[in-house]
Amino acid sequence: MTERKPQGVSFESWVEHQIVQARERGDLEGLSGAGTPLPRRDREKSTYEWALEWARREEADVAAMLPTGLALRKEREELPARVARQPTEELARAVVEAHVARVDRYYRQPVEGPWIPVGMPDVQEMVAQWRLDRPPALPAPELPVPSPRRRRWLRRRAA
Repeated sequence: MTERKPQGVSFESWVEHQIVQARERGDLEGLSGAGTPLPRRDREKSTYEWALEWARREEADVAAMLPTGLALRKEREELPARVARQPTEELARAVVEAHVARVDRYYRQPVEGPWIPVGMPDVQEMVAQWRLDRPPALPAPELPVPSPRRRRWLRRRAA
């Protein structure tokens, strides 16, 4: 780690001084890409394009970079599939209610950047759709009841 920049020295002078010291120590020898020019870009990238490229390269979640309204819209589009994957009606209802709570909080708080309207799902309607998508429950198989003749035979034998 380098030492702190002394007061009274310009930033440029301090950086040049650090580079000279690194060359003298040999820290800049044998680096990959040494002596080759930096790759040219066809055009300048916006900060948004740069951030998306960085997120993809680092395998980061690009959806986390969306404004709140767009993230909620994306979540709303994926909500029916998430609800369908739930094993019980209670869990399906909880998933929809959690989304509704996030949308409600979005509407109640001041928004940074552009305000984006988000549709509010109907909890009862989504749970009803979850029920329709479920296969009907099969009745429990009835256990065979032993015939009365057999019982008498067992009683005679025990006597």
